[in-house]
Amino acid sequence: MSRESSPDASVKRIADSIRRVGLIANPEKPNAARLVRRAARILVGLRRGVGCDPATAAVLGGEIPVADSLDHLARSSDLLLVFGGDGTMLRVAREVAGLPVPLLGINAGTLGFLTAVPSSRLADSLRKLPQGRFSMEERALLEATVVAGGKTTTSIALNDFVLSRGQTSRLIEIEVSVNGELLTRYRCDGFIASSPTGSTAYSLAAGGAIVSPDAEVLILTPICPHTLSIRPLVVGLDSEVRVRVTSPRLVATLAADGQQQTDLGTGDTVTIRRSARTVRMLRLNGTSFFGTLRHKFGWSGGNL
Repeated sequence: MSRESSPDASVKRIADSIRRVGLIANPEKPNAARLVRRAARILVGLRRGVGCDPATAAVLGGEIPVADSLDHLARSSDLLLVFGGDGTMLRVAREVAGLPVPLLGINAGTLGFLTAVPSSRLADSLRKLPQGRFSMEERALLEATVVAGGKTTTSIALNDFVLSRGQTSRLIEIEVSVNGELLTRYRCDGFIASSPTGSTAYSLAAGGAIVSPDAEVLILTPICPHTLSIRPLVVGLDSEVRVRVTSPRLVATLAADGQQQTDLGTGDTVTIRRSARTVRMLRLNGTSFFGTLRHKFGWSGGNL
């Protein structure tokens, strides 16, 4: 049986610095409140301070100290525990983007690529923290600058930006350029620009490649393209991708992580690039991206 190696000095210093833990739950998950209460008891037993955001406090009934806002909780915590599914993690990641506080996801949902800790292993996982049995990962974010209706807006995403045809049943027509050079003109149901973290989300369902989250790439995946020879494309993460809507009389929709939406019309543009901000995630020893793939997808291999 293999044994985990002892944490190095730098990781142990980080472990010692985790004195206050923020707890954030998705109130729509039936077991989230129970998990938060259990986590709070364990952390208090480990002599760590705890707090929560107002939305979490609403389902707990005032049992845990409450911060004024999620942003205030993030700035006053050394670690954020996020209870929910990947959607909850995506929302929190966008809200704390650029802050040094790391996130650790506790899976109170279903599939859970970002919520790496199963709820059944909550106690064991939290007890690893003071021992320094973890590592830190820096995850890249994407940034989209939208010029629509004469207005310019900017948004960020951890997983992906998805341009889709909205409510109409017609194909959308778009023109895509990479670093100022025309790539192609698509007629399709939509278009996905995915970060490495988001490769296991919508991009994968649309036929894109699975990419390790530390890869320096951006995945461009058309959704049901009219031309069968068109396939997903992987470019450098520092590339600038410009998408222009060319469909006449058609309203398209741009979604950031499937949660924030912007309407687009003919001639409107979206420029997607790597964000200057990142998100830090904590990964416990004994877990890995490849291990998650094997478990979630049931990869077991076989003999030829």
